[in-house]
Amino acid sequence: MADIKDPLTRYKIGLMLVPGIGGLLARKLIDFAGSPERVFKSDVTQLQKISGIGRRLADNILDNAILDEAEKEIGFLSRYNINAHYFEDDDYPARLKECPDAPVVLFSRGIAVLENPKVLSIVGTRNASVYGLDFCRNLVYDLAARGHNPLIVSGLAYGIDICAHRAALENSLQTVAVLAHGLSTIYPSAHRKTAREIIAQGSLVTDFGSETGPDRGNFLKRNRIIAGLADATVVIESSLSGGALITAELAGTYNRDVFALPGRVTDKRSQGCNNLLKTNRAALIEKVEDLEYIMGWTPRISESVMDETFANNDLNEKEKVVLQLLSGDKAMSADQLSALLDLPASKTSCLLLELEFNGWIVSLPGKIYRLAAGRQRT
Repeated sequence: MADIKDPLTRYKIGLMLVPGIGGLLARKLIDFAGSPERVFKSDVTQLQKISGIGRRLADNILDNAILDEAEKEIGFLSRYNINAHYFEDDDYPARLKECPDAPVVLFSRGIAVLENPKVLSIVGTRNASVYGLDFCRNLVYDLAARGHNPLIVSGLAYGIDICAHRAALENSLQTVAVLAHGLSTIYPSAHRKTAREIIAQGSLVTDFGSETGPDRGNFLKRNRIIAGLADATVVIESSLSGGALITAELAGTYNRDVFALPGRVTDKRSQGCNNLLKTNRAALIEKVEDLEYIMGWTPRISESVMDETFANNDLNEKEKVVLQLLSGDKAMSADQLSALLDLPASKTSCLLLELEFNGWIVSLPGKIYRLAAGRQRT
C-alpha cells in the first residue's frame, strides 16, 4: 500500500492523473524512466522517444499543475481514510495486476480483502426482470449457504449490480463496488445508503481521482477493473450492446471464466447472454452447481452438519417445519408458509420473526424467506 506520507507517493498518483495516460502507457513510462519520479523529471525530447507519447502527452506529463493536483489528492486520501494501492506494492490485487491495462494506482475505501481466495464479478442490465433479480439473489445466497464466502464484485449501478451488492450484504459476504468516478461522490445518488454499508462490509474501489465525475466513458473504462479483480464473471441479463457484455469480453481477454444466464429468445434483456452462449464465449449457468463444477469450488456445508445443527438446537415443532420447508434452495412467501403451516398470518409472522431474530432465516424483498447462510442443506 502506498504510504501517503512518502514524498514519492505524489509522483505515483500524479502519473495516473495525467490526461491521456492509462495503465499501459504509465507502465511504459515507468519502464523507460525507471520510476514515477524520474518520469516527471524527464524532458520533452526524452518522453517523445516512448511509443505512444507525442508532444501533447509529453506536455501534459510535465505540467506542474499535475503534481499540485496529486498533493490535493493525497490530502483527500488522508482525510477520508482511503487506501492507495500502487501496482508494484504487495497489497495490489494480484488478479488485477495480471491485466495489461490495469491501473497504476487503485484507490479503495473500506475493509474488503481484495485477495479473497474466491472472487466473483456479477454484472447485468440496469433494466432487470424479476427472473434476473431472483437468479442473482439466489446465486449469492447459495454461494454463502454452501460455505464459499466469495468476494462479490459489481458496479453499483441500477438493476443487477445493486442486486448483487445487496444480496452480498444480506448474506454477510464482502462486496466491492467499482465506481466510474472519484470517491468524493456516489452515483447514482439513490445508492448512497448501500455505498455506506459496503464501506463497512466491503470496499468502494476506483482508479479515478476524487473530483472525477460519472462521465459516460468512465463506465466502460471501469469495467476492466470489474473483470480483472475476479476469477470469473457472471452475466445476468444483457442486451446485445449492453455494458455487461463489454465486461464479459474483457474477462475473456484476461483468460477468466465467463458465465451467462440463458433467457427467452424473445426477451431483449437476454439476447446478449444467449449470444455469449451461442458463440461459446460463456458457460451456461442455471444454478450454483454449474459455477462450482467449472471453477472447481467444493461446498463446505454438508447435510450431516445441517442435521446435527437442527438436532442440537431448541426448536419447537412449527419452527422445524418451517426450516424443512425452506431446505435446499427454496424460498417462500409468508403467505405460502402460513397456508402450509395452517396458521393465521399473525402467528406465522411471529414465528418467522423469531427464526429471523435467532439467525435461522433471512427475509428478502416482498416478504420472501430463505434459510440464512450456513443453515442450508446441500
